Amino acid sequence: MGEAFADPDRVFAALADARRRELLELLAGRAGASAGGLAALLPVSRQAVAQHLAVLEEARLVTRRRAGRQVLFAVRPEGLTATAGWLAARAAAWEHQAAVPPGADSPNFPADQGKDT
Repeated sequence: MGEAFADPDRVFAALADARRRELLELLAGRAGASAGGLAALLPVSRQAVAQHLAVLEEARLVTRRRAGRQVLFAVRPEGLTATAGWLAARAAAWEHQAAVPPGADSPNFPADQGKDT
């Protein structure tokens, strides 16, 4: 993944919140937006938007830059792309494992004795 763009745990935690997903969608349609500008579009305070943006920035899903007195945020697609690649690799591995006949590629787990643990 080159630079450490995406920690899947942080990305999933960030995306688990509907308001943060909404902010990402709003940012995707803009070259950059301030927390105040985004808050004007939503029924939440600028401070709440700023907190959500901090989580998204920590997950490497948005970037910030100064433009005069304003701080503008923009989506960082490589964070989501890296996580999507991680998911695709997991799906491919699981599909491969599901295609292997039972017992042909056993990881040496103890035989199931019909007991729940």
